Amino acid sequence: MELIQNLVLQGVQMLVVLVLAPGLTGLVRKVKARLTRRQGAPILQPYRDLARLMRKEVVLAENASWLFRVSPYLIFAATWVAAALVPTFAVGLVFSWTADLIAIVALLGSARFFLALAGMDVGTSFGDIGSSREMMIGAIAEPAMLLTVFSVALIAGSTQLSNVVGFMTSGEIGIRVSAGMALVALVIVAIAENARIPVDNPATHLELTMVHEAMVLEYSGRHLAMIELASSLKLLLYVALIGCIFVPWGIAAPGAGFADLVVGLASFLVKLALGGTMLAVFETSIAKMRVFRVPEFLGAALMLGLLGTLLLFVSRSL
Repeated sequence: MELIQNLVLQGVQMLVVLVLAPGLTGLVRKVKARLTRRQGAPILQPYRDLARLMRKEVVLAENASWLFRVSPYLIFAATWVAAALVPTFAVGLVFSWTADLIAIVALLGSARFFLALAGMDVGTSFGDIGSSREMMIGAIAEPAMLLTVFSVALIAGSTQLSNVVGFMTSGEIGIRVSAGMALVALVIVAIAENARIPVDNPATHLELTMVHEAMVLEYSGRHLAMIELASSLKLLLYVALIGCIFVPWGIAAPGAGFADLVVGLASFLVKLALGGTMLAVFETSIAKMRVFRVPEFLGAALMLGLLGTLLLFVSRSL
């Protein structure tokens, strides 16, 4: 009976991230619209868009290979699994032993790999440009993410997220310079990985600036719905990851009761709302940078992650 309850709880977490991901995207769009004195679409609009895309017929290019057809499902599956591994409202779930930071980075890297291949598969110039730019960003973002993971692992003594959350909530961390560097680096990587301003503008289709949208221009119907849902899941993943590592308050402990789980879910909703609002405010207050300035932007995250790791090697109290 206990095993069934644990499996149900794990399934609830998987459904929570899947259901809330489009809502987070809708919240960011709504807040950005209100900040620019526009009415904006309702927060539930992404759900309607996904439902409409699922009903539409898929249009494929004549020279599209099997990889072009399979990639949306692989991208969605890898991103959903990675998002479900991040503790949202509780830790110590039945599959928490798989919630490893390095595994999450590997899953996200796999999703990027298939997205870039799909962008180049049809052979359009837009797809090739978007894929090359995506791999340029990933070549710096992934090392920066790994260095951030190493900093967090050296602080908490583990790369398993349940152990990291337990250490962060224990009060033993105190004030650490390396943790602050890791937080800033993770925020920069999250902005770049989700193709947000100033790295990319998710609302534009200008060929001179777009990165993510250039790779998915040839998709339609349910294939495009899978990619859009994976993009929303990726945004939720990074917000949840920042929340569980650096703002772990409210997360239910292993073996917690129903009341603690409800409190954990409520705190997760608050974190999502705050994270989405802060992202919208940041995007509204800053301009998009040139594509060739992106390596400098991500280089700051790489250096912060490296400095944080070196500080911990020099002294564990930093």
